[in-house]
Amino acid sequence: MPPRPPPLPIPPALPPAPDSPRSAQSIPPTGIQGDLEQDLMGLANALYNLGTTVVNDSTKDPGPGKQVGVRVNEVVGYLAGMDDMAPRLTTRIPVQILTDIDNGRNPMHLTRDRLERAATENQFMNGKIKAIESYRQMLDEALVQTFPDLADVLSGTREELPQAPADGSTEHTTLLNGEHQP
Repeated sequence: MPPRPPPLPIPPALPPAPDSPRSAQSIPPTGIQGDLEQDLMGLANALYNLGTTVVNDSTKDPGPGKQVGVRVNEVVGYLAGMDDMAPRLTTRIPVQILTDIDNGRNPMHLTRDRLERAATENQFMNGKIKAIESYRQMLDEALVQTFPDLADVLSGTREELPQAPADGSTEHTTLLNGEHQP
């Protein structure tokens, strides 16, 4: 395996991408995340250099002046370095994001789609909750009309359970769920 090339210096200041979490002029974070970021920038540069070398080298003659092999070794060196770093990284990236990147889709679209789906499901669930609350209210009203003795129990919320008699007697009260309360 070829030795890993030294990290490349950060290119001159470019305007930050609109969806970038930090500006392009800031220094990378310290630790493994910073090392990974430097290697990713180096890999991107090495891939660019490989591409331009392949395009510019239009001759098919093998010879000592060919730079393609050197450029491929640089790319392999960066990939090997990142593979060595992988066991020490704790950040998990959803496979769907990597698949979208491989398919040429912007991962921000996946994030937007997930947020929209969560909002839609939230609205649907809120509708279900409202329907159940409405049903409970109609049921309570029907029960009170049919069984007027339950009016005291059903007038409060379901969370408010009937209390023991204030006179200190030991009679048991049957709760809505069938349990007995002293």
